Amino acid sequence: MRLTIIDWLIIGLYFAFNVGIGFYYKARAGKSTTEFFLSGRNVPWWLAGTSMVATTFAADTPLAVTGFVAKNGIAGNWIWWCFLASGMLTVFFYARLWRRAQVMTDVEFAEIRYAGKPAAFLRGFRALYLGIPINCIILGWVNLAMVKILRLIFGIGKFEAIAIVLGMIALTSAISTLSGLWGVLVTDMFQFVIKMSMVIILAVFAVNAVGGIEAMKTKLVAAGRGDALDIVPAVGSAWMPMIAFFVYIGVNWWATWYPGAEPGGGGYIAQRMFSAKDERHSLLATLWFNIAHYAIRPWPWILVALASLILYPGLQDPETGYIRVLIDHLPAALRGLMVAAFAAAYMSTIATQLNWGASYLVNDFYRRFWKRDRTDAHYVLASKVATVVLTIISALVTLKLESIAGAWKLLIVTGAGTGGVLLLRWYWWRINAWSEVSAMVSAFVVSLFLQLALGLDNDKPIDFAHIMLITVAVTTVVWLAVTFLTKPEPQETLVAFYRRTRPSRAGWAPIAAQAPDVKVAGGGLSNLLDWIAGLVLVYGVLFGVGKLLLHETLPGLVLLAFGALGGFVIYRDLSRRGWATVVE
Repeated sequence: MRLTIIDWLIIGLYFAFNVGIGFYYKARAGKSTTEFFLSGRNVPWWLAGTSMVATTFAADTPLAVTGFVAKNGIAGNWIWWCFLASGMLTVFFYARLWRRAQVMTDVEFAEIRYAGKPAAFLRGFRALYLGIPINCIILGWVNLAMVKILRLIFGIGKFEAIAIVLGMIALTSAISTLSGLWGVLVTDMFQFVIKMSMVIILAVFAVNAVGGIEAMKTKLVAAGRGDALDIVPAVGSAWMPMIAFFVYIGVNWWATWYPGAEPGGGGYIAQRMFSAKDERHSLLATLWFNIAHYAIRPWPWILVALASLILYPGLQDPETGYIRVLIDHLPAALRGLMVAAFAAAYMSTIATQLNWGASYLVNDFYRRFWKRDRTDAHYVLASKVATVVLTIISALVTLKLESIAGAWKLLIVTGAGTGGVLLLRWYWWRINAWSEVSAMVSAFVVSLFLQLALGLDNDKPIDFAHIMLITVAVTTVVWLAVTFLTKPEPQETLVAFYRRTRPSRAGWAPIAAQAPDVKVAGGGLSNLLDWIAGLVLVYGVLFGVGKLLLHETLPGLVLLAFGALGGFVIYRDLSRRGWATVVE
């Protein structure tokens, strides 16, 4: 794809703007680690929520969705659509608790909820495990996706593409080390507007290239791919047997730890909640994230993916269909903006992963176990060094990676079964540090045993379902047994946690009795109703918009009406509690 001088000027202006933001927030980020990692806990909901959405919109996301649609039709997206249930749990049951915890990272949570050496071990282990290998694998596959994009767009070799990506990593790292989370949040907002605008424009040209929506539907049916238009999967099909469907809908969303979709919230999602101005901003930020993430973003990608099935049938790598549509059907005048949009998608994710990973390494390992009594300036400098180190390691991982999907699925199955303890640790006093440790170890060992010793293949739907069900069952039995066979946390630790976060009295009765002065708002049933209404809201809008785009007007309007009803229920309840609007 050839770019004009104007295209290169647009791309240059995009990078210059990002650098400018980095320098603008440099002084503010250098004040303290709280400013560097949490923006002084003063971020409005709309900025925190939009940053969550921008972070989960990586350069590889449109390509991944195109692959899902090519293989399994629109319904292939249930692989990630099912996680909405977990996201809405975070909104109504956990967002306020996380904000009350007043921690800098979700890993630090271990030492306010638990006590002693087990708590310290859990914190240190999770900081290193999540901050280096897991974080750098994620960075590696995002880098790899950008390498593939650059190779197709510019027609260059792998090493030339890697060189460009390394330059982008270096620039993103420099911005992150200069500006801290404030710079990440503001650039996320800017980048999200660019990339959403361009993917919508590309969807319009893709649909026009195949003759419009009706022509697209007709051509897909004629090509024997009419099933690609199904939003709800045909249960019992080769890719979605009944047991696999059950795992997605009934197990996967609550039982599995995965970056960005942790049960109860965690990682960079939790980081945004910590940075919010108060509990209301934390809740509203997470609510906006789930609406935008699931209901607003997918359809431009899906329409391009459907068009690519017609324009480029039989591609060996169907994910590249998205880029081929861009190269062949986007007007020359918009190509510079589209390249900038991909750069935005890439850089927003990289910036967050670097800042988030550095927060683990510095706050939860270096500061906690190595250098405990240094100045804030020292820790800010250490944070910048950690960011550079992560940049180098992720670049090396990129050179070694060949497959994105394998690493992605491995993370899912090795985290299976840990979700239950992550959800209940807030609402049941009896859980202790050993509960979490045993869950992590058991999930890892069982899932690997099933794959390596018994030969189950997580690429096969039935095998994947069996891995998930067995791992979840064994892990749950193990951590429950460990919980009851080990001592509970010390009373003083539990009372302090209860006073600090004020969770529901239902699972904390023995502890609540020792702190009768702590006022805990009820609302368990209201939260449950809001959770159900949130599912109706997002799924109603998601599927309603899809039906309208596919010219199925009546079903689309009915689904949108259900979505509006769900939104009204949430608004009415939050208004009753004084949460619907926030005074800045």
